[in-house]
Amino acid sequence: MTDQELIERFEDGTLSNEHFHHREHVRAAFLYLTEYPVLEALQAFSRALRRFAESHGKPQLYHATVTCAYVFLIHERMARGGDKQSWEEFARNNPDLLTWKDGVLAQYYRAETLASDLAKTIFVLPDLHANST
Repeated sequence: MTDQELIERFEDGTLSNEHFHHREHVRAAFLYLTEYPVLEALQAFSRALRRFAESHGKPQLYHATVTCAYVFLIHERMARGGDKQSWEEFARNNPDLLTWKDGVLAQYYRAETLASDLAKTIFVLPDLHANST
């Protein structure tokens, strides 16, 4: 699926759940960040992600902290890697961002924090100290 097809289907709700796993979430966020400044990308991606979850009858799956944290991590990695990375290059250079179970957020958050209703509803600051890279 092309980048444009992914975003169009994601935004209009026609992308099936079977085709939108963690890797595609990261890819979509990456694509928003290539088009918009970080705060606009975060707003647009969050809005689209909420709509996507609602259109599939699962609005409870939207998680504000996970969404915000990943958008900012992706943004930082994009800045470190250079402005003109393709998705394929970015994915190859950042495999830790593509792992969901025991993924990168475990360096920043306790499991209990991410499981909290507060973290699901609003962005919660990290509560673990991550190693500097």
